[in-house]
Amino acid sequence: MEAGNRLGETNGVDLSSGPGGGFDSRWNRAAARPRGLFMEAILTSTAVVALAEIGDKTQLLAILLATRFNRPLPIILGILVATLANHALAALVGAEAAALLDSNIFRYVIAASFLAMAVWTLIPDKLDDDEAPKPRFGAFLTTLVAFFLVEMGDKTQVATIALGAQYQSVLAVTAGTTLGMMMANVPAIFLGHELLKRVNLKTVRMITAALFLVIGLWVIAQTAGWL
Repeated sequence: MEAGNRLGETNGVDLSSGPGGGFDSRWNRAAARPRGLFMEAILTSTAVVALAEIGDKTQLLAILLATRFNRPLPIILGILVATLANHALAALVGAEAAALLDSNIFRYVIAASFLAMAVWTLIPDKLDDDEAPKPRFGAFLTTLVAFFLVEMGDKTQVATIALGAQYQSVLAVTAGTTLGMMMANVPAIFLGHELLKRVNLKTVRMITAALFLVIGLWVIAQTAGWL
């Protein structure tokens, strides 16, 4: 009876053992660490993605969809569902990679990915004509499919993978990156290209690059034992 009631065990089998830990630890290893780390993961993920999304091709897609359908609510819901699915998978990939390849070398790889993101962010983005969706299935489904596909390999998805590896909390990172995506895209849906006209995209890209740079240098300093 006592063994059956022990946390993380079923019939004497420890579910938290093995590569990557159990289901709960995969999705939220930060929960086992200080409470502040969970909030740090959410806030950092929100800030990084909200800034990186401004002027990004997925934001341009959101504006295009809003212009084409003129139905804000289905488009917002489509972006929300697509982002949750895409970024949960991305954060899970990052967290699992960090668990399986847990070493100082991999930590330096994570840092290098943030530094690379700093450079990538400085390059203006655009939405190619072949990425524009065909409005065949209504506003919600068209947005869901198009946003999920365009987000594949996009810098916000790559950033989510890196954040997942850094914080090893799929829940916190997915919540933060999704919130950041919605903060950037909901105003764009209602304001359209006027938002981009009023925002200095070069300044936003510089701030975002600086944020990625600071995170990368912080990971290097932490891994080297300087902090």
